[in-house]
Amino acid sequence: MKAYWELTKPRVTWLILMSTGAGYFFGRPENPDPWRLVHTLLGTALMASGTAALNQWYEREADGRMLRTRRRPIPSGRVPPARALLFGLGISLAGFAELWLGANPTAALCGLATLLLYLLAYTPLKPRTPHAMAVGAVPGAMPPLIGYAAAHGSLGAPAWALFLILLLWQFPHFLAIGWMYRADYARGGIRMLPVEDERGVRTARQALLFSLLLVPAGLLPFFLGMTGAVYAGGTVLLGGMVLAAARRLATVRSAMAARRLLRATVFYLPALYLLMLAESAV
Repeated sequence: MKAYWELTKPRVTWLILMSTGAGYFFGRPENPDPWRLVHTLLGTALMASGTAALNQWYEREADGRMLRTRRRPIPSGRVPPARALLFGLGISLAGFAELWLGANPTAALCGLATLLLYLLAYTPLKPRTPHAMAVGAVPGAMPPLIGYAAAHGSLGAPAWALFLILLLWQFPHFLAIGWMYRADYARGGIRMLPVEDERGVRTARQALLFSLLLVPAGLLPFFLGMTGAVYAGGTVLLGGMVLAAARRLATVRSAMAARRLLRATVFYLPALYLLMLAESAV
């Protein structure tokens, strides 16, 4: 059971549920149904876990070549590939049914679109082009849409504002990871930008650009009336923190600078959501 639990990537699923919950909060009706939130989070967790398991099944050979992933359940031999495939398909279908029946069809279709884009577009492109990350950022930013659709029944401007923030956030986050583990990604045949950009100039430039764009994007909830002035000031400070770390990477281009950028992005997202929800609830 521990090996199957690892297949679901629980730490990643937690971040996905956090974004889904934020979307649900801003799409909530006047008389919210707590059970619908439970069904939404459970369905999303199952679909996210299934996507993680299916992705590891697809990338099992590449994972076996990389130092940081060779101990995962499939390449280490703890879970046979066929069972991992059945497990991933099963919990993905269960998650889709949970969203469809417990929330609404719009939320379920958003979840299905996330799974299909991730597995059929992003994953096959990873060994082919460094632009795969831009493709993968789209399904990676869809959890707020699932949450908002589950609560509201359709997608509105607040949902797309959260989508854009999460979309832009992924670039400095994953570019930092790519820089830190570029040798390992090269060993696995994953063509991330830091693998092909030996000097790191383009990597640092993109991290800096998207960190800069993240600052005005973070203000969208304020301009849409979702939050107040306290949030606006806080998001500028948080965005400035990520931007400063990205600027440091552009100047130094070292593993230490990349790790600092990674830490800044890891802090940014939960802090932003907490600030957003706390002021909105006042």
